[in-house]
Amino acid sequence: MRRMFEHGDLKFVVLALIAEQPRHGYEIIKEIEHRAGGAYAPSPGVIYPLLTMLEEMGFAELTASDGAKKLYAASEQGRDELASNKRGVEALFERIASVGESFSSGRSPQLLRAMENLKLALRLRIERGPLSDDNLQRVTAAIDGAAQAIERT
Repeated sequence: MRRMFEHGDLKFVVLALIAEQPRHGYEIIKEIEHRAGGAYAPSPGVIYPLLTMLEEMGFAELTASDGAKKLYAASEQGRDELASNKRGVEALFERIASVGESFSSGRSPQLLRAMENLKLALRLRIERGPLSDDNLQRVTAAIDGAAQAIERT
């Protein structure tokens, strides 16, 4: 499986999100998770230092602070940086959307695990030797029953 972001990509994602509207770190994490369909959420240990770095680079500015809760927005310099990297930023958001669509369209890890479990169980059973007529009927009935149950969902 390919990494969600290459080195430096997340900086542009976060910058674009705070350019859309001022956000807290937690809101950024949740927005990325939402756009990725739940397939990926960056950790606080990545987002908060990244926000600090964007601020130090002059790309982000603190617009409000309530104790540890800080609201960040893109600065003019940050908006210029986004504009000069527009195509790359658009590609990043397309990748996030694609991951979200794949994840929500049934390619979830739980479904893939269940499919692989079925294949492995069948392979292991076949390797043990031929199935009796009774066992063959039970196995095919179980698979057919599962297929029908899936079609009804």
